[in-house]
Amino acid sequence: MGRIAVIGAGMGAMAAAARLAVAGHRVVVYERAATYGGAVRRFERDGFTFDTGPGLLSLPAVYRDLFVKTGKEPLEACVELVQVDPSSRHVFAEGTEVDLPNASRAGVVTALDEALGAGAGARWGDFLVRAREAWDRTRRPLLEEPLWPNWSVLAEREPYPSVPHKKLLRTRRATTLAEVGAWELRDPRLTALLESHALAHGLDPRVAPASAAVLPYMEHAFGTWYVRGGIRELARAVYERCVARRVEFVFDAEVTGIVEKDGRAAGVELADGTVSEADHVVAGVDPVRLKGLTEHLLHDEGDVRPDTVTARPGRFTVLLALRGAREVGAAHRTIVHTPDRSAELDSLHSVPDDRIRPTVTVLRPDDPALWPDRDHESVVVSAPAPAEGDWTLDDTAERFAARMLSAAEAAVPGLPERLIWREVFTPDHIEEETGAAYGAVPAPALAGGAGRFLHPGNTTRLPGLYLVGGWAHPGGGLPHAGMSGALVSGLIVEGPQFRGSQ
Repeated sequence: MGRIAVIGAGMGAMAAAARLAVAGHRVVVYERAATYGGAVRRFERDGFTFDTGPGLLSLPAVYRDLFVKTGKEPLEACVELVQVDPSSRHVFAEGTEVDLPNASRAGVVTALDEALGAGAGARWGDFLVRAREAWDRTRRPLLEEPLWPNWSVLAEREPYPSVPHKKLLRTRRATTLAEVGAWELRDPRLTALLESHALAHGLDPRVAPASAAVLPYMEHAFGTWYVRGGIRELARAVYERCVARRVEFVFDAEVTGIVEKDGRAAGVELADGTVSEADHVVAGVDPVRLKGLTEHLLHDEGDVRPDTVTARPGRFTVLLALRGAREVGAAHRTIVHTPDRSAELDSLHSVPDDRIRPTVTVLRPDDPALWPDRDHESVVVSAPAPAEGDWTLDDTAERFAARMLSAAEAAVPGLPERLIWREVFTPDHIEEETGAAYGAVPAPALAGGAGRFLHPGNTTRLPGLYLVGGWAHPGGGLPHAGMSGALVSGLIVEGPQFRGSQ
């Protein structure tokens, strides 16, 4: 079997490394940081513990499959998965609140009818039926198979079966997620609920294709899960599975280039000038940050977002250490919606605006492992960050954090009085930790949208060089990263004829 160099120790890269090691390859992972996990990080201070990356998991079957395929211990023997219920609490701008049950269409319909008025639940339920059609049409090509050679078919065809909309003697169908909300849901609160799933990935629903309907569908169909001790525990489990399969990790080792020989990838070059030879190279990093990598991508320049070096929205996170116990009935996740959605969406493509209170996601896990004792609580507040934000300018970051905490008061009773300290993580912190340009967070691949929401394929123009993780097919998000590892390992082990899991 061959020698394989993996660049980066993110979730997709580690998923590929474990699978390749089981197949008999000698795998070495080179990570620029001092630890594993990529964006799945942890912050600890004074007995408080926080996830600084994703805080919840959807589609856990991806990681169950990884653990089944790489050893005798199943995923649940390595981490404790807890289904979150309610899946989320939504606080809308005019003060209405609704708790959405986890993975229950009937429960969600009832909850929306009770909170928003008769008929709201039915409209959302009908939307989920259409979203399932989009999921069924795109699940295999966008999650379980390598990117098709004729990927333009995915770009041109909108898989979401939108409802015809008549206006001024014209009949139109929704092509963006915002149009789905306006024309099919017909309630600004339902629209805000829908669009919050796009915002969570830094997507502007006004340009995101209608097929982004699969994002709320995934949560509805497969549930929302928490890993006891924090999502970082999932990264630990995957790392330990790699080590158990004799994957070698080299930390504080930044790869600066791909070594080429006889027209194929032949190893990696490190920042200190060291060259490590390999039969295959798997790159789990943002392509724009690695010298010469973008020229090897299968798409032509401008076809997909990772080929460009323009600013992309990131995530702004504030960690809160609070005195006082978590109240009975507190939701694990609360989304507090902005009172001015249009202005917030405009700000995604500009500089931070002090007049805008962003939509925030507040995570309050009922997990004693995260607190010094039961008289305290750890809370994570996050929001999409403007793409052009200069967080080092004056007190820009502090002002943005203050607006986030003002919104979070709707989710955490008595927040100002309970606050002991806070830590602010700007997109600059994400860039420093993960190497992602602008601290951007990659979105899942989506069909339609003229191909702008697809990612480079896992194979490249350079034989022996593969892409894995959020910046490659099938895109960002924990389940997508895990699937990218399965796709890359399949392509290396079985060759270009590999067509994904059956």
